[in-house]
Amino acid sequence: MSEIGDLLAGRYRLRRRLGSGAMGVVWKAIDQRLQRPVAVKQLLQQPGLTPERAEEARQRAMREGRIAARLHHANAIAVHDVDEHDGLPLLVMEYFPARSLAEILVEDGLLTPMDTATVGAQVAAALAEAHDAGIVHRDVKPGNILISSDSVVKIGDFGISHATGDVSVTQSGVVAGTPAYFAPEIARGRPPAPSSDVFSLGATLYAALEGVPPFGEDEDNSLAVLHRVAAGEVAPPQHAGPLTELLLAMLAPDPAQRPTARQAERALRAVAGGEPALVAAGALAEAETEPAAGVGAQTVPVRPLPDASGTRLDVRPVPDVPAAVSAPTGTATPPPHRRWGWLAMGIVLLLAAVGGIIAATSSGGDNAAPPLTSTPNSTRPVTPADLRSVVSDYYALLPERPGRAWEHLGPGLRAQGREAFTRYWRTVASVTVVSAPRNTGDRTVQIGVELVMKDGARVTETHQLGLVDADGRPLIDSDTVLHRERTEPAPPPPPPGSDEKADEPKDRKDDGQGDDEGPGRGDDEGKGNGDNKDEKGNKGKGN
Repeated sequence: MSEIGDLLAGRYRLRRRLGSGAMGVVWKAIDQRLQRPVAVKQLLQQPGLTPERAEEARQRAMREGRIAARLHHANAIAVHDVDEHDGLPLLVMEYFPARSLAEILVEDGLLTPMDTATVGAQVAAALAEAHDAGIVHRDVKPGNILISSDSVVKIGDFGISHATGDVSVTQSGVVAGTPAYFAPEIARGRPPAPSSDVFSLGATLYAALEGVPPFGEDEDNSLAVLHRVAAGEVAPPQHAGPLTELLLAMLAPDPAQRPTARQAERALRAVAGGEPALVAAGALAEAETEPAAGVGAQTVPVRPLPDASGTRLDVRPVPDVPAAVSAPTGTATPPPHRRWGWLAMGIVLLLAAVGGIIAATSSGGDNAAPPLTSTPNSTRPVTPADLRSVVSDYYALLPERPGRAWEHLGPGLRAQGREAFTRYWRTVASVTVVSAPRNTGDRTVQIGVELVMKDGARVTETHQLGLVDADGRPLIDSDTVLHRERTEPAPPPPPPGSDEKADEPKDRKDDGQGDDEGPGRGDDEGKGNGDNKDEKGNKGKGN
């Protein structure tokens, strides 16, 4: 067993033990090469394994570490490296000082529906990105959801995740995951799928509101919990308020009837923003790929909202006027006189409109108004130059005028809160654009900036900003850091006569405050993640 001070894989100096479980130990460590704090998950060899089984377990851990490293999202704990020490795997991850949702529920009590929606939207965004990459988490639960002091949420422990289609080498009969948050099909022996992650997230949010997961908990009898889960009967939540219908959709016994993670994210963001979450009683999960619903299958997709990650939204929007659909099976056909009544009214209105047009054109001569026609929206389309201009204007206001800069942000970045945004920019002395904004997509702009922090550090960053169109006005709605380098100020010279030797890099505060970039940004670097070069992460400062 390793101890504090040990150097693992010739690179990671252990500083503090963060936790342990049946599969291994998690340490806070210092990456000696990059001079940043990291979390190191040291996997342990399970007792009783044959050499062949032990080698399979090692290969599985290394493979799953590489799978998890494919995921880059602001709301997921990043995997930086996969290595070995004494023949056992190491997963080197982003260090994120935070409390788990499980700890918060015990220490602070249950969440409100609005807070639950805020947390759930961030987790759903990370799961949607994982599902797009072919990764299923398999163990979404309160203990794997981390929340920082400034309300940034990240989901961790993709350690038991599997790539879709990846060949499992686990021993048969081993249950990986937490039964209380399983989807019914998992309890019945079906393989995990993105829809089962959605169910587990719904169960987690249910527990945050009700105090217990949908099927209860029994640490001493997992089989009893599995039996209840397999039955799939969920009692409606009593404290969910505007989240009730969405939770019931996410907890639908039939996987095909659940929303996708992306749809759930949009609906949760709607509730967090004080809007209704429009959900269907039917198959939301099929809404992204199926044609318009026909006989017996009228569905209403979740209302699409601006995507915080800047990813294109492919779900169909809710139409202002419902499209004509065939009458569902078992629904009585409207009486004939009702149809004729509507038809007659339509004819009267049409004749009146035609009469008005004829009167206007015949009596007005050359000066008469032209016939009424449907005019297109006069709003000028947003051009690539408009996007670049908004980005330039945004950085020109910082750091002196964060209030004006805030007006350039869309709902995705405003979710962090104005106070946190302003608090961060008070730690910045100056901003210099080192690489002019350039368009990299229909709604994305890349820019390079140098920040001089008030503590003397210099931070050079390359950002890719996603913009949304708000009635013809572009707003910055997502921020991905493509590259980041931080240069610390030179230490003061030692006092005369001092012969102290330089020690290893001092640990950052472990009080959940992160480093200087932490509060108000919502990015990986500002939560104890240090200098992540080429690691993607949405930044809550909106730049």
